[in-house]
Amino acid sequence: MTTPFYVSPEQQMKDRADYARKGIARGRSVVVLAYDGGILFVAENPSRALHKVSEIYDRIAFAAVGKYNEFENLRIAGVRVADLRGYSYDRRDVTGRGLANLYAQTLGSIFTQENKPYEVEIVVAEVGEAVEEDQIYRLTYDGSVADEHGFVAMGGRAEQISGRLQAGYRDGLPLGEAITLAVGGLAAASDGGEERRLTGAQLEVAVLDRARPRRKFRRLIGPTLDRLLGDGAVTAQPAAPHDPATKATPGPTSLAGGAHEPAGPAARAEPEAPTGPTPPRPSRD
Repeated sequence: MTTPFYVSPEQQMKDRADYARKGIARGRSVVVLAYDGGILFVAENPSRALHKVSEIYDRIAFAAVGKYNEFENLRIAGVRVADLRGYSYDRRDVTGRGLANLYAQTLGSIFTQENKPYEVEIVVAEVGEAVEEDQIYRLTYDGSVADEHGFVAMGGRAEQISGRLQAGYRDGLPLGEAITLAVGGLAAASDGGEERRLTGAQLEVAVLDRARPRRKFRRLIGPTLDRLLGDGAVTAQPAAPHDPATKATPGPTSLAGGAHEPAGPAARAEPEAPTGPTPPRPSRD
């Protein structure tokens, strides 16, 4: 009778962790970044059929790196759970924190009980009514959960990208500047150390837009994305000084992304008095 091969639990967990980390590092990176109007997702993904960023529920989105079939199974499971909970109870009962806890339990069970861990790293993000209510949760292959603030980078050269984001990030970034910062971080993560030029065709970009009525998720594609990529590189010009002596209504203020803020309602002009001689009034009998 042969003696079974023994591996200590510590060594087994270490081998599984190394295996999962190597698989995740081979994937293209994803950046999740908070901006003044919501939460931005930017992934290096030339495919238009296989998405790395997707909607889960009304105000919740999902981003992942690693093996596509594994994180797609997680995404589908999250959509089903969110739909069932929202239908059975109330749509407000579906929260990003609840889905993050569910994913953490699932990934932790797979990591400890299955023969092979999932080679995935995911982010569950929820946009709130105000900036303070935004939530970004990062989950790793072993079920660990981290509550991130501001931004998070996953996959590929995540540490290099995070350093680039740390240098340029600030609270309340406009959408154009946020996209420029995220794309700059992805472009800087290269083997040769030289920055690449990433175009809209090589990127998958989406936002959780706080201003939308109910379904907050929106993809940015085509001319809209190209305009944002171009406008983000332009620095804002200082506003011209206002002369209180003039009463002209100022023009619309340019926003990030090329949109324009509507000008305020102009003051109503008083009707002018009629000119010329006044016709004689008819005499009364």
